[in-house]
Amino acid sequence: MALLQTLLSWFNSRRIEEIDRYTHHGDDIQKQCFDHLKDRAKHTIWGKTYGYASMSSYIQYKSRVPLQFYEDIKPYVERIIKGEENVLWSGKTRWFAKSSGTTQSRSKFIPITSESLEECHYRASKDIQSIYFRNNPHNQVFAGKTLTLGGSHKVSSLNSNASVGDLSAVMIENLPFWTERYRTPTKEVTLTEAFDKKMEAIIEHSLKEDVTAFAGVPSWYLVLFQKILENTGHSNLNEIWPNLELFVHGGISFTPYKEQFKKLIPSSNMHYLETYNASEGFFAIQDVFSRDDMLLMLDLGIFYEFIPMDKFNGTDSETITLEEVEKDKNYAIVISTNGGLWRYIIGDTIKFTSTHPHRIKITGRTSHFMNAFGEEVIIENALKALTSACIATDADIKEFTAAPVYFTETKHGSHQWAIEFNNEPNSISKFREVLDKSLQEVNTDYEAKRYKNTTLNEPELIVIKNNSFFRWCEQKGKVGGQNKIPRLSNDRNFIEELILLEKQP
Repeated sequence: MALLQTLLSWFNSRRIEEIDRYTHHGDDIQKQCFDHLKDRAKHTIWGKTYGYASMSSYIQYKSRVPLQFYEDIKPYVERIIKGEENVLWSGKTRWFAKSSGTTQSRSKFIPITSESLEECHYRASKDIQSIYFRNNPHNQVFAGKTLTLGGSHKVSSLNSNASVGDLSAVMIENLPFWTERYRTPTKEVTLTEAFDKKMEAIIEHSLKEDVTAFAGVPSWYLVLFQKILENTGHSNLNEIWPNLELFVHGGISFTPYKEQFKKLIPSSNMHYLETYNASEGFFAIQDVFSRDDMLLMLDLGIFYEFIPMDKFNGTDSETITLEEVEKDKNYAIVISTNGGLWRYIIGDTIKFTSTHPHRIKITGRTSHFMNAFGEEVIIENALKALTSACIATDADIKEFTAAPVYFTETKHGSHQWAIEFNNEPNSISKFREVLDKSLQEVNTDYEAKRYKNTTLNEPELIVIKNNSFFRWCEQKGKVGGQNKIPRLSNDRNFIEELILLEKQP
């Protein structure tokens, strides 16, 4: 173990030197990334269509290649799935990550090339290790095992040319055999598709292991851990795994879950490290424990562009590069990647908290916000307001969603919040009041619409008690892994389905 720790420290220090270059050479690193991507793809069908071989600058790239949503590249993806080579990226692409997303397509199939797997996703996993070692040099995370929950879509064949699964499943399927020594449960258990069976198997296989870390989406780990405590009779996870020290989380905001995890793991040695990754690529890592933002990773084969959200107009938007961004402005992210995505709008919005180095916070989605009445409430607003309401009423939220209640002939519109609590508020009316006032404090557009009920009445609150969020996920085949509850909507589709489930026994 001492030899392994020494080797890891040497490797990590080398990588940290490269990451430290982001601070003063970020623009140069991104330019090198752009040139590499363009050169690798110049002989592909896509590259020939847009003249990559004769392209010498970003300005030319921007003028020749249109912005893309998934629907725009879907015909190319379908050709790759059928076995055609050199379409979006050089060579043959055999792996695809299945993602539900928010597009018109029921499922997205994101190409995972060998380069994106090795140079982006796997390299980012090593970067997490390097950053954690810097923050906690005396850690013992490799003295035990990392608990892996895995996704809900196991790897399966689309045809003889292509295989598909959750990104986590694709990554696990391609890991070298020796990594099994540091993970629990086994690969077979991790890739089990039925979530209830997976939980039972994890409990059977992992309780006897020395688990020091776990990684994944917070909400699904809460379901697993609560089941473990029910089965074992223990009051917290430290009684089962006393050496737990790290949770690498991402996929959704950790804010609504932080206090619950502190109760589950009441240890001063426990650390929480946030990441920002998706099927399309790995984007950012929390590089300093004392900060609540993340370092944008600039050398993982992703070239970034950004669209100011106050000028967002879909594929007709105007983009800027990393060197042009400003702090505290809301941007939509556009990526070009070594997975063969070109000027692809992933749908997430971020703001920069620092530009030397470039650190970010996720603020929401280009399509996941409430703007039915010109209020432009984004997920960041919602999380801040909910946190304030929880503190004021000693409440603890498990899941939530919100949607508009539209105008009628007799009353103005409003927002309707459906919330499942771990601990219900000591006063529902006060919770609603604080939520409303906090939203007004963090969002001037909402405040203007709420002024004397000019446009919006006070929010409505539905307390969900029948485990309906989880039941909805089960019905939709979205249990576990990278699946996410729709948080903010401009329509009532999801919240109506949820309310209907709540009424059922």
